[in-house]
Amino acid sequence: MRHNDMLFMVLILLTHKQMTTDQDLPMDSQSATAMFAAKGLDVTPNKDQGVIKIVKCPGLGAEQPMIGDRVTVHYTGKLLTGKTFDCSRDRKEPFCFNVGRGQVLKAWDICVLSMQKGEACTLLCKPDYAYGPPGNPDKIPPNSSVIFEMELVNFEGELLTDDSGIMRRIKVKGDGYTNPNDGASVDVHLEGRCAGRLFDCRDVSFIVGEAEDRGIPLGVDRAMDKMQRGEHCVLYLKPKYAFGSEGSAVYKIGPDEDVVYEVILKDFQRAKESWEMDLKEKLEIFVGVKHKGNQYFKAGRYLQAVIQYQRIVSWFEMECGTGLEQQKKIQECLLTAHLNLALCFLRLKEFSQVVDNCNKVIECDESNEKALYRRGEARLLRNEFNLARADFQQVLLVNPSNRAARAQISICQTKIKEHHEQDKRTYANMFKKFAERDAKVCCNSKLLSRKGL
Repeated sequence: MRHNDMLFMVLILLTHKQMTTDQDLPMDSQSATAMFAAKGLDVTPNKDQGVIKIVKCPGLGAEQPMIGDRVTVHYTGKLLTGKTFDCSRDRKEPFCFNVGRGQVLKAWDICVLSMQKGEACTLLCKPDYAYGPPGNPDKIPPNSSVIFEMELVNFEGELLTDDSGIMRRIKVKGDGYTNPNDGASVDVHLEGRCAGRLFDCRDVSFIVGEAEDRGIPLGVDRAMDKMQRGEHCVLYLKPKYAFGSEGSAVYKIGPDEDVVYEVILKDFQRAKESWEMDLKEKLEIFVGVKHKGNQYFKAGRYLQAVIQYQRIVSWFEMECGTGLEQQKKIQECLLTAHLNLALCFLRLKEFSQVVDNCNKVIECDESNEKALYRRGEARLLRNEFNLARADFQQVLLVNPSNRAARAQISICQTKIKEHHEQDKRTYANMFKKFAERDAKVCCNSKLLSRKGL
């Protein structure tokens, strides 16, 4: 038998599941490296044999995870003696992480990016790619090479929004640790596709938060603050973050279509953060940002309007000012932004956000007619009829001539009456069923009693 074949047979014994004690097969790192190098592949970027992989079962297809993807794996970790120190299968639960983000051992990030779905492999990991000089107390001795058996169960792109409307897959990782913020100027290359058809391909510059002005969908805009300079990614956008129910006549995209954008962030210049501006500068740019938000609102682009108004809140919510005049200006800016946000969220049917923004206004101005009315609208739409009626009644105390509030009170009273009638019917049916059941039990008891006589 050739030397390499003998080494491979020892490798098979080493990774056999029944080997659990330090006495099973003592082996040094050099011998293990020789074994894996004979049959495996060095998957480290600089080819230093820090992570050597042997494929035990090929995966399905050619697609591999990309940086940032959410991956699901099963694994078993072993020392070179064959002793198992960790196993996901023993816990009967696979392990999930975002690959390439430094959330796990360096060896895992490198290896998983080289795998296909369903692939099973065995890895030899040198200390620098595993637990390093310290090791892991009670489990991994210092400066230890370790072996992992891994199976890539599944992978999918990174979700950038809570509603799963934007999914990102990174083809090339960017540089540095900074990202564009709202108001930043960005230079990008875009390629947009719908059902495989290329409809947009260009180099373009835009202001983050204002991509709509350049015919760029909201999803691309919202992904900017997650990207780094030089990053090349693919964005999968649901209709809400693409062209919505209207579609796009310019790009010949129908309503409610998913689209895919390939994006390269070539360069960017961050906008000033709140702490980098004094009050005078904030007040100067407030008017322009509010105007931009109002333009988006009038055009029915409520999510884009929200971005502008939230920028205003971020500038002024921690601003104190000196003197009554400055404090008054700060409060006016905040009240305007919160009232406009409440109106946007009403249109978006996000009623909890409406109530939250109105509450912030009422904390500063308890008689604010708009805040009371908009909070009443949100509560009415949440079927909180008594609370809504109280808000509209408060509006009338502030402005007795507000006919809209008076009409809303009538609606609330009608809804409250309907609700009470529904409760009556529900309880009446419930009591009727109870009575029928009691009568049946009583009847059955009498029959049994007669049979007993």
